Amino acid sequence: MTDSPLDQALDFIYSLIDYEKQRDYRVKTDWDLRRVDALLAKLGNPHLRAKTIHIAGSKGKGSTAVMTASVLTQAGYKTGLYTSPHLHLFNERIRVDNKLITNDEIVELVAQIKPAVEAVNQEALYGRLTTFEVMTALGFMHFAQKKADFQVVEVGLGGRLDATNVVNPDVCVITPISYEHTDILGKTLAAIAGEKAGIIKTGSVVVSSPQTNEADAVIDTTCRKLEAKLIRVGKDITFQRTRFDDLRQSLIVHGRLRDYEFTIPLLGQYQLSNAAAAIGALEVLMEKGAKIPLQTIIQGMQNVDWEGRLQVLNRHPLVIADGAHNQDSAQKLRQSLEQYFKYEKAILVIGMSSDKDLSGIVRELAPAFSQVIVTRSMHPRAMATAPIAAEFRKHGIAAQETEDIAESMPLALSLVGKNDMICITGSLFIAAGAIEQAMILGLKTGTVNK
Repeated sequence: MTDSPLDQALDFIYSLIDYEKQRDYRVKTDWDLRRVDALLAKLGNPHLRAKTIHIAGSKGKGSTAVMTASVLTQAGYKTGLYTSPHLHLFNERIRVDNKLITNDEIVELVAQIKPAVEAVNQEALYGRLTTFEVMTALGFMHFAQKKADFQVVEVGLGGRLDATNVVNPDVCVITPISYEHTDILGKTLAAIAGEKAGIIKTGSVVVSSPQTNEADAVIDTTCRKLEAKLIRVGKDITFQRTRFDDLRQSLIVHGRLRDYEFTIPLLGQYQLSNAAAAIGALEVLMEKGAKIPLQTIIQGMQNVDWEGRLQVLNRHPLVIADGAHNQDSAQKLRQSLEQYFKYEKAILVIGMSSDKDLSGIVRELAPAFSQVIVTRSMHPRAMATAPIAAEFRKHGIAAQETEDIAESMPLALSLVGKNDMICITGSLFIAAGAIEQAMILGLKTGTVNK
């Protein structure tokens, strides 16, 4: 049986250097934006055709991106959205007006881009193109062919040397910075912030989420050096939650131009900050001429659809999937579970990628759960279960080990009553597996973002 045209197209993309799947995850010396520039030049520079919102950060950049894109679409602008990684299908990475790129469009675009990729790789003046770099070019090509007015582009990793950092942004957004990929981005928050701040261009406008003093100082210094305007969420833009339930939360954002009151179908205190950052970016676009009426902001925020972020998969018992993957996000997850939900016993199902801060994540989550089930995703970088279980033993918890999410979710369900909670977390890949298993098991989905 021969592969489908889609399989062949994706095989070509994944046949390149794929740092998303390698355990020695991205070596900084391998990054060189000149080869991305070379590829895009051969394709007619599609990345320069739409107005661009470029978003970096450690956490929340995807949520901020999808909020911004949803409002722009609601305002009547054709809007591209480029995010990573995908949860279920490759197509999720590239969307226009929240419609995923189709299989046929992927096949056609790969056919168009393949000769240019092969030419750049044959010259190899600055190294060979990677999978993510080609994915990024594919996104820009799709947006250009769809004649997008705006493109909302999420950084893959870091910022300064990320493949997306070839754009000429109308506004840059930097979401909260925390410790992540320290072997690549640096051992200190200042070093990591320096990589994230690498998306800032001379004379640009930057919206920064609330940051640690260390990260804020780096962003401020970079903006001053490049004569970029810095808008701080928490100072220039403030927000407050007005009400919430286990499906949605409402807030008021006090922007620079006016106040905005709206509801988002996403939970977590951090999503309020993300929404304020999105408002900050949208106000910059308004100042540059975009017509974004208040009602389109209200409706666009209400329409946000973003899986795997504090997502309710079942009501009784409560089953929640979240993509928390570092110590900071694990802490916020624990706080959100306590704040937004009521339950008796709590069971944790956790699997992680091999490059994550195991001790930090376990230290945050262990106190909140009476039982732990360790699992692993099908991703090549998935961490083995044994070291995770060993880390929980240090906290007095004898975790059960399972081979995959298909085994761990039924096990967890067998251990809880209707008033208990199961939280599945540790990576977006684990969250994605939980969402798929919930459908297979016929759980009564009460997702917060549908």
